[in-house]
Amino acid sequence: MKTGIVVMGACGRMGKTICDLVNADERYTLAGMVERPEALAKLAGAACPVGDSLHSVLPQAPGAVIIDFTAPEASLANAQAAAQYGSPLVIGTTGFSDEQKAQLAGYAAQTPLFWASNMSIGVNVLLKILPELARVLGEQYDIDIMEIHHNKKKDAPSGTALTIAECLAKARGWELNDVRNSARDGIIGARPHKEIGVQALRGGDVVGVHTVYFMGAGERIEVTHQAHSRENFAQGALRAALWLKEQPAGKLYSMNDIFA
Repeated sequence: MKTGIVVMGACGRMGKTICDLVNADERYTLAGMVERPEALAKLAGAACPVGDSLHSVLPQAPGAVIIDFTAPEASLANAQAAAQYGSPLVIGTTGFSDEQKAQLAGYAAQTPLFWASNMSIGVNVLLKILPELARVLGEQYDIDIMEIHHNKKKDAPSGTALTIAECLAKARGWELNDVRNSARDGIIGARPHKEIGVQALRGGDVVGVHTVYFMGAGERIEVTHQAHSRENFAQGALRAALWLKEQPAGKLYSMNDIFA
């Protein structure tokens, strides 16, 4: 039986990519598309239910999995709707505050809910490998992270960069909020022992590049992940949707759960 997919922001860059992949893969079927009222005309003639909110689409798409790459406030509203209808929801949105993440966890008690700051399989493998590299190298190696994204990305640093920084801080027994430095300017003095730099570059149409630097005396190790297209993230979200539809509510799932 095919897995129904409801796509949020179906006319956006990620939304279009997800719709194309769903239509090209026999494991899925496009069960619904949601867009802003002013963009609905672009979806005229679609072969699936279309609306400006999940409340208008989900009653016509029972059992479908929602995929959402929008914005934090919109994703929270979508999570609330998903919980109301008992629909599984995969979220790839970044920029959530700690309070908003706690809200997502609350909705996850009512319906299967999945969130990842990066849906890339490669990035999530790195999240397992990098902490071990940090532990083996030891605290004599400074850690900095640089991320590059297109000029339309609204949040900085990227959610992926912060997730990488968090896993590295945890590996060293640090709290990321205590050691993160995302703004060096002027006479700032020597680098503190406990610090993880997280810097952001923006420009052009870069899909996403993340580099972790381990810098020690006389040598430097660089680990880089480059995303060449949005299909990478869309494929990860669809893989998560297939997995999530079989899971019970009760926790906010992540890529770690798929790889466990």
